[in-house]
Amino acid sequence: MGTDTRPSETVVDLAIEGMTCASCANRIERKLNKLDGVSASVNFATEKAHVTAPAGTDAAVLIDTVEQAGYAAHVPAAPGGDELHEPDGRTHEPADALRRRLLVSTALTVPVIAVAMIPALQFDYWQWLSLTLAAPVVVWGALPFHRAAWTNLQHGAATMDTLVSIGVLAAFGWSVYALFWGAAGVTGMTHPFTFTVERMDGTSAIYLEAAAGVTTFILAGRYFEAKSKRRAGAALRALLELGARDATVLRDGIETLVPIGDLTVGDEFVVRPGEKIATDGVVVSGQSAVDASMLTGEAVPVEVRTGDPVTGATVNAGGRLVVRATRVGADTQLAQMSRLVEDAQAGKAEAQRLADRISGVFVPIVIAIAVGSLGFWLGAGQAASMALTAAVSVLIIACPCALGLATPTALLVGTGRGAQLGILIKGPEALEHTRSVDTVVLDKTGTVTTGVMTLQAVHAAADASSDELLAVAAALEAASEHPIARAVVRSATAPLSGVDDFVAVPGLGVRGTVDGRAVTVGRPRLLDDDAMPLPAGLRAAFDEAQHRGQTPIAVGWDGAARGVLVVSDEVKATSREAISRLRDLGLRPVMLTGDNEPAARFVAAQVGIDEVIAGVLPAQKAEAVRALQAQGNAVAMVGDGVNDAAALATADLGIALGTGTDAAIEAADLTLVSGDLRTAADAIRLSRRTLRTIKANLFWAFAYNVAALPLAAAGLLNPMLAGAAMALSSVFVVSNSLRLRSFRPQKGY
Repeated sequence: MGTDTRPSETVVDLAIEGMTCASCANRIERKLNKLDGVSASVNFATEKAHVTAPAGTDAAVLIDTVEQAGYAAHVPAAPGGDELHEPDGRTHEPADALRRRLLVSTALTVPVIAVAMIPALQFDYWQWLSLTLAAPVVVWGALPFHRAAWTNLQHGAATMDTLVSIGVLAAFGWSVYALFWGAAGVTGMTHPFTFTVERMDGTSAIYLEAAAGVTTFILAGRYFEAKSKRRAGAALRALLELGARDATVLRDGIETLVPIGDLTVGDEFVVRPGEKIATDGVVVSGQSAVDASMLTGEAVPVEVRTGDPVTGATVNAGGRLVVRATRVGADTQLAQMSRLVEDAQAGKAEAQRLADRISGVFVPIVIAIAVGSLGFWLGAGQAASMALTAAVSVLIIACPCALGLATPTALLVGTGRGAQLGILIKGPEALEHTRSVDTVVLDKTGTVTTGVMTLQAVHAAADASSDELLAVAAALEAASEHPIARAVVRSATAPLSGVDDFVAVPGLGVRGTVDGRAVTVGRPRLLDDDAMPLPAGLRAAFDEAQHRGQTPIAVGWDGAARGVLVVSDEVKATSREAISRLRDLGLRPVMLTGDNEPAARFVAAQVGIDEVIAGVLPAQKAEAVRALQAQGNAVAMVGDGVNDAAALATADLGIALGTGTDAAIEAADLTLVSGDLRTAADAIRLSRRTLRTIKANLFWAFAYNVAALPLAAAGLLNPMLAGAAMALSSVFVVSNSLRLRSFRPQKGY
């Protein structure tokens, strides 16, 4: 579970510039964490630092610390702003500079590699042409690596850029030495492209193809990495860009087009068919269907009318609406969703923290191995060129970029895909909890049921019809604001008559005159007081409804009981299927409710839940969850109300319905925007799949380095191939993460 920020703390998010690898992120993180009271997490994939610091800490202090480490930082714009766009309106693409550098380097490197690999192409003085072509690649193409290595050196640190820079310069420097002062520059010099250890004259070999090839392959890896990271975060950017840019506000009866930022709470604005709803609000007039698929994942438009709430960024698919703004700016549901997704992507799984610690000490160890390899092969009597090959290969192959990308890219894609489907994942801790959960506790009202009272049955006496009974009762109840009265009124189909002499009797019911008849609606006791006792048939219907946990009300007029209306909270149409899907995931469902036992059992039987914990006060729900945990269960809690917040926070995995209260959503690890309980199973499936992807990424990234280092140290790996393999390992990790974009919810929606 994520921990809430205490009042004595403040949270600062920083955008970091200049990071080129996971060890850069690790280094910045260590620098920030050395500050008193500061806890920082730096994410290489999102290029952001999430910092928790003592209250009152100036962001400038944090920025200065990052700059002292050799990087740049600034406080990013608020989510949903225009930070995604350049002044000319084009979307910022950080991969553009890399792309230009890659294309030029590739054009220069291809002939260098071709002539080095194919002896038939090695004409007189070919080595000097190779030097001419390779020099710009090594100097300009690899400039980002050299610049970063120099910056790190000034701060007494070494990163993966240090490895690349040393490796490329070593291969290039040896080649220059061999050409100018050795035997490699003579006319007619040739040498084959080899993969194995062999004795040879060190001064007659050049490694220009390795220097240029390594640079180009690593540039290619960085470019595709940057492109993939942008694709991975596309869902969040799409979410941020969903909102409307303008709103047609009604002021003094005149429609005025204003920027969305000028809207204030209480403003009334017009939404025409096909337009986006500018912000969260309540319909003042009009009736329409609203397409909320971009936020909830539900394809079917929702009918709205006067008094219904609507969400900003959803699309008006039908008639003209006038909406009163209730939340604007950072308070809207869209902005809250964006923050939740960003916070999730800033987190780190426990496995990634271990990988970060490894990468933090990996670089100096690798440099030591490279120097050791060089010294060993020279001491063993091998040619200097072979010893250099081994050392350079070690430097190149060891770059643990893939380790740094393993968790962030999977989180980016997994949480982004979840946001598209209306599933908000708060962070990697939530993913890790989904693995162990074996019991799912479900609140009843508003979660398994709609939370809205509806008329379930009408039992009329022999001297009254069902239609007449409902019409008379609804006419009287129309004067009441009680939820049971609202349920009866909503069920009436005939026009309602007027009511005179209306009187509400607290706890018992209501009385009044409808069309000249003295009508009483409420408990049997109230009808007994008016000399209208329930006959045996109606009493049986009343008792049966009570036994099932429903709410029956008696109706009588003109001195006689005329019928019984049965009202209850309706089970959601999707709940039974949702419970079945949760069972398929190996979860044991348990209903937890404050309702009485019969009512809870009646609902549980309808949806296929066998275990029920009923009659629980709101404050006792968290205790009930703890009791299940004490039995050795890993518990997921699904709820939607303020009374569920403590239980959601107590559970190993809290799942809140987005249709519920803000308190429940804040306390939960996962939020289901649509309120459809079936999405809970999809949320757990997506979380588990994302976690499996993270673990697979970490395994292959680490196994790759462990397997390749001995080969490189043994001189069995050409530096150019080492560079290609290192770049491909990062591309593999990112590509594996991108497979999460194909996640689909189960059919049946």
